[in-house]
Amino acid sequence: MKILFFTHYFPPEVNAPASRTYEHCKEWVKNGHEVTVVTCVPNHPQGQVYPGYKNRLYQREVIDGINVIRLWTYITANEGFIKRTLNYVSYMFSVIFYIPFLPKHDVFISTSPQFFCGLAGYFVKLFRRKPWIIEIRDLWPESIVAVGAIKNRGIIKVLEYLEMLVYNKSDHIIPVTDAFKSYMLNKGIADNKITVIKNGVDLNFYVPDSVEKTNEYGEVLVNKFVASYVGTHGMAHHLETILEAAEILKNRNDIVFLMVGHGAEKSKLLQLKATKELNNVIMLEQQDKSKMPLLWALSDVSLVLLKKSDLFKTVIPSKIFESMAMKKPIVLGVEGEVKGMIEEAECGIPIMPESAEELAESVVELADNKNNYNKFSENGYQYVSKYYDRKVLAKRLEDIMYQLVNKN
Repeated sequence: MKILFFTHYFPPEVNAPASRTYEHCKEWVKNGHEVTVVTCVPNHPQGQVYPGYKNRLYQREVIDGINVIRLWTYITANEGFIKRTLNYVSYMFSVIFYIPFLPKHDVFISTSPQFFCGLAGYFVKLFRRKPWIIEIRDLWPESIVAVGAIKNRGIIKVLEYLEMLVYNKSDHIIPVTDAFKSYMLNKGIADNKITVIKNGVDLNFYVPDSVEKTNEYGEVLVNKFVASYVGTHGMAHHLETILEAAEILKNRNDIVFLMVGHGAEKSKLLQLKATKELNNVIMLEQQDKSKMPLLWALSDVSLVLLKKSDLFKTVIPSKIFESMAMKKPIVLGVEGEVKGMIEEAECGIPIMPESAEELAESVVELADNKNNYNKFSENGYQYVSKYYDRKVLAKRLEDIMYQLVNKN
């Protein structure tokens, strides 16, 4: 098959959507398909173009056999609602302009969020008349409403109309959680049009006990019990909880908190850390994907947190799969579907979202109880290996593409 994939994020960017798309596309190339990704110049999250790239109208490269087309977008940091929206909309218009020049394809996928990347697929469908799969990794506009990024009812109604347009006009929908599927069914979307393919992990990249612990990030990470948050520092995550827990555990000289990443709330969190004089918190900028196995090797516990919100009961943060693959127990401050997964796998401790007290207690429990720690570590690895191998998940999506192409 000739597969076309529209995504706002792609390596060398290292966020969850970039990793999911890259790992799926890499598997399809291995299986003999011709894969083209249409994306932006890498700049996430700080809005700075990565070395070796320029924000041109059009440029091409090949990454691990994947043909990559990068189109011009308005570039801004991952903060500020209006500027980010301009960034997202500019990608959609660049795709629309480029439609006549797209390579031939049998099937195409657009992924959301960002929402306007998903919506770009509608315009490609209008002109190319090929099977269109929309991948939903977050519910839009519900997710931005939940964090208070948009409150105007008129704008929300327009976005809800566009959301239903995408669901109805696409040939198949791939949500990443069962809760997302239930939401779509309640919206009147046919069950046979929806297939849940959750996130997973590349088990050839994340290999436990295979990485030597170096002091590249400081000797303290080698000699202490490290509770790590790796990911976006955004409005949805309420990472103040980590700093509050660190303040509670100031007297535990054997425990440190590591926060790695960037986002709209990063500067505020740095200021709060300084105000609280938290010497037991280490904050690093976003790291290259090649450093992720080392960061997880240096970590003892994975912190997975979101704000307390009914919407976030529907999400499954992708970092849980990397944590399990690297045998790191999880302290989970998220309710809903993902909590059920952690309880089923018996690989961590669920806590109430935004509860610094429960977070601190759980980190202490894992630091002091080696038997529980080892049980959670092994259980998580066995669970992710059995159910969430990225290679298997990519094949499921490949089979859906075959069905649509053959039906067409």
